[in-house]
Amino acid sequence: MFVLLLVAGPVARAQELQAEVNVTTENVTISDPTLVTQMQTDIRNFLNNRAWTTQTYKPEERIRLKIFIGITSIPQNGTYNATMRLISTRPVFGTGYETNVISIVDRSFNFNYSPQTPLDFSPNSFVSNLSSLLGYYAYMVIGLDRDTFARLGGTQYYELARNVVNYSAGQTSTGEVDEGWRGTGSRERHFLLDNIVDPQLEGFRTGLYAYYRQGLDIFVDRPEEARTSVMMALTGIQRAAVMRPSTLFARAFFDAKSDEIANIFRTSQDRQMKQQLVTMLTEVDPTNSAKYQSVMK
Repeated sequence: MFVLLLVAGPVARAQELQAEVNVTTENVTISDPTLVTQMQTDIRNFLNNRAWTTQTYKPEERIRLKIFIGITSIPQNGTYNATMRLISTRPVFGTGYETNVISIVDRSFNFNYSPQTPLDFSPNSFVSNLSSLLGYYAYMVIGLDRDTFARLGGTQYYELARNVVNYSAGQTSTGEVDEGWRGTGSRERHFLLDNIVDPQLEGFRTGLYAYYRQGLDIFVDRPEEARTSVMMALTGIQRAAVMRPSTLFARAFFDAKSDEIANIFRTSQDRQMKQQLVTMLTEVDPTNSAKYQSVMK
């Protein structure tokens, strides 16, 4: 078990994340448009200018992510209901290619926001729902990224994400009750973390390492070996998904990866492997079956 010495406050230079943030209004009128611009800037700075780990990241190693927040209603002044989509990416070794790691939608959350109140965060206690939400996803994105570079490398960050879930679910201090923390409302946060840390579903995480580090990162030099590793990764993910049907992780993974998977295998000369891929993924990801069928052409 790791002992973590975390820097809770903002630091002078950018750290692990390189986030682009886009805040929009959906069927909502905000009299002062500069408020949305300020909210967008505050969220971006909160994510990018904070040390989330004790590791040193070079500028080119920072984890790129795009966050799209849509404000859906304003129950009262300073209180917002919203949805969010998050996409994190990772560079592929030896190329200029950026590959998606996760694409996830948080369908409903609420938060208080004032341009006059700086966003603050603690890894061990509740400050605000917006900072909890952003902190949770920061830890999840970092954990997933570390899993792609080392087998089960993201464990300590999932533990920190669990801390955020636990204290956010029990808080009553700010009136920002969000059922998403309790797994009874919008369940993306709750189920995504549960899927990843469940020992019975470890194939999801080991699959990330095999797919990225042992697969995509060697594809330029050793494409057939890379495809074998990717196939092994997908087999592990498929087994975990069959064990627990309709898991959120599997849905998020294939939403992010289906096009890429088809491209990886389309130029393979191994028709037996390609047929195995099509049969396996048509079962576990029927929504994208047409993409997988295309590799046989």
